[in-house]
Amino acid sequence: MSSVTQKAAEAEENIDHDNAHSAASNGLEIKEIPGSYGRIPFISPIMDRLEYFYFKGQDKFFQTRIERFKSTVFRTNMPPGPFMASNPRVIAVLDAKSFPVLFDSSRIEKKDVLYGTYLPSTKLTGNYRVCANLDPSEPNHAKIKQFLLNLLSSRKDQIIPAFRTSFVAPLFAKLESQITSNGQSDFNKLNDKFALEFLGDAYFGSSPSRTGLDLQTNATKWLFLQLAPLISKLIPFSFLEDLLLHTFPFPPFLVKSDYNALYSYFRSVGANAVDNLATQVGLSREEAIHNLLYATIFNAYGGFKVLLPTILKWLALSSSNTDLHARIASEVRSAVGGENGQLTITALEKMDLIRSVVYEALRIDPPVQFQYGHAKKDFILESHDAAFQVRKGEMIFGYQPFATTDSRVFGSDSREFVPDRFVGDNGKLLKYVWWSNGPETEDPTVGNKQCAGKDFVVLVARLFVAELFLRYDSFTAVVGKFLLGAQVTFTSVSKAKTKIA
Repeated sequence: MSSVTQKAAEAEENIDHDNAHSAASNGLEIKEIPGSYGRIPFISPIMDRLEYFYFKGQDKFFQTRIERFKSTVFRTNMPPGPFMASNPRVIAVLDAKSFPVLFDSSRIEKKDVLYGTYLPSTKLTGNYRVCANLDPSEPNHAKIKQFLLNLLSSRKDQIIPAFRTSFVAPLFAKLESQITSNGQSDFNKLNDKFALEFLGDAYFGSSPSRTGLDLQTNATKWLFLQLAPLISKLIPFSFLEDLLLHTFPFPPFLVKSDYNALYSYFRSVGANAVDNLATQVGLSREEAIHNLLYATIFNAYGGFKVLLPTILKWLALSSSNTDLHARIASEVRSAVGGENGQLTITALEKMDLIRSVVYEALRIDPPVQFQYGHAKKDFILESHDAAFQVRKGEMIFGYQPFATTDSRVFGSDSREFVPDRFVGDNGKLLKYVWWSNGPETEDPTVGNKQCAGKDFVVLVARLFVAELFLRYDSFTAVVGKFLLGAQVTFTSVSKAKTKIA
């Protein structure tokens, strides 16, 4: 063995030794990772997929394995499996101690793992690997992410005006009209329509409708083709659905015209951002436009399609047995009254309850439930109760709704929606809120995979709740499930009776 090779081997051994020492100092025994990938390589992943989507559902799929293996870390297959994913094998991490390893860039690589064990064709993204699929170690990651961070920074003063003009005013007007006419209003449909308008206005100063376009259908079709392998119970015949959605990928040509329509819009309205911001970081015009499209439609629009109905779900479910609506309304109107009747950033910062409500929704029901990564090297993974040897190249999978409802961190009510959980928290629990692909107490940088729009998303969510309770004392809604999120149908709204001081 050469001296260079020997030193490399010794360094690797030292890494393992250090991790083992850490585990030992924490009183943790190093164990074999329990679980298996099944006895029959091709059939077992398919059976696990059917169990996950249809026979048990995802929560029971994980819970039964935790109980069987007496461990929150175990080996299993993750959908979609054959034929869509060549390797469905993962190590699942389902507690608040083991889950954060997925954010450790020294141990975990995030290359092409956004979707998990499968990867949609780059033909769906203009033949580019977009920022979300790049690891921070790849040169283009820093360029693209800095471009996106610069865009968000340059538009920060337009967010509140755009939100009120393009989202709040038309959505609530339509919602009230539909309740008056039909006795109910489908919030998801209104949200899907006006969220896209808002994002175009906020990011580029030009919503799709102002350019004579209606891109909602194009965006939804493009999103569906990429997310279909994660969707279930869309049609009543489960085996037919499994064959259609989870076995073979849809060919990209099905949405080629839709993607071209989206691309044309972003090429037009994003010209200023591309010319002034992309060139600063050495990013080509073409690649910048495709990344703008992806970040706006997949990350932001796709996120808001899930997040805002989720927040409303918990507000609706909490309204029957608490005074939550009255408390929020009082907080909003008091803060806005202190700003001459204007909903400003300063006013928003005084709304501790709203801030907590938003973080609690993001904790208990994160818009992105899954995290994946490959081990860059051998290392020791720690859970609350044990330590485990992970080998280089193995895929780590985290199911966030279990990790962020860990009773050892959040207590006996960890699986309950507690509106004021984060009031006065000062980061003690907030560091365990990971919806943005990183702790809420940290910031996105070019060197990590935390969502570039993290602060933008939280701001808009807080604005939404504040605007809702500026207008209404309370509301009622029917809550259900739809695809990857909640379905919320308003049945009544009680207009605000008290005036802002």
